[in-house]
Amino acid sequence: MKWLNVIMFVFASINGLYAQNKAVDSAYNNWYYDSREKLYQHIKGQAVDVIFFGNSITERGPWHELFAQYKVANRGIGGDNTFGMKARIGDVMLSKPKKIFLMMGINDIGRGLPTEITLKNWEEIIRIIQKTSPKTKIYVQSTLPLNEKLLKYDYLKGKEQMIRDLNEGLVKLCKRYKLTYVDVKEVLADGYTLKEQYTGDGIHVNTDAYLVWAKYLVDKKFL
Repeated sequence: MKWLNVIMFVFASINGLYAQNKAVDSAYNNWYYDSREKLYQHIKGQAVDVIFFGNSITERGPWHELFAQYKVANRGIGGDNTFGMKARIGDVMLSKPKKIFLMMGINDIGRGLPTEITLKNWEEIIRIIQKTSPKTKIYVQSTLPLNEKLLKYDYLKGKEQMIRDLNEGLVKLCKRYKLTYVDVKEVLADGYTLKEQYTGDGIHVNTDAYLVWAKYLVDKKFL
């Protein structure tokens, strides 16, 4: 009877681990990711001053024009999550930038990935940056909140607490690794609601938002 209980316990534990792992969707590469990566692979290693690294919110930013005094590289990929970013950060850092601005996590939240998984990926990305390019100054940008009133994507609704939890975790990571936390939502949101004038779909930001964002980075002397 004892052996039967042991076997049942082991079987239940294995099933639990399997279910837990199965629930974590770590997929990231699709046709768009692959097409952008093809470009980034072609130009990897080119010397730059500043890199903006993230998903579509980063990719859509006109960083080259907003910070023309620097040699800027935009390494955003629309739809990317922290698994995809972890896979490509090593090559990105071959450019040895003086500064890198990171923003990631909203697509993890859209998938319902546990916050601890996203923060683990964040931490691993930070470590890769520090190992690959130790002189690069890392800026951790807050995950932007959503505007549910304008939100066009049902899978992102009701995620405010997850965004709060992720940002709280990022603050702790910054303290642990002595990094600069950039609270972009200070100027783009009212609390945890993205301002209506800065978004058309409740998640992505418009030109006015990028102008305010860039000014914020300058005013804070991050750039």
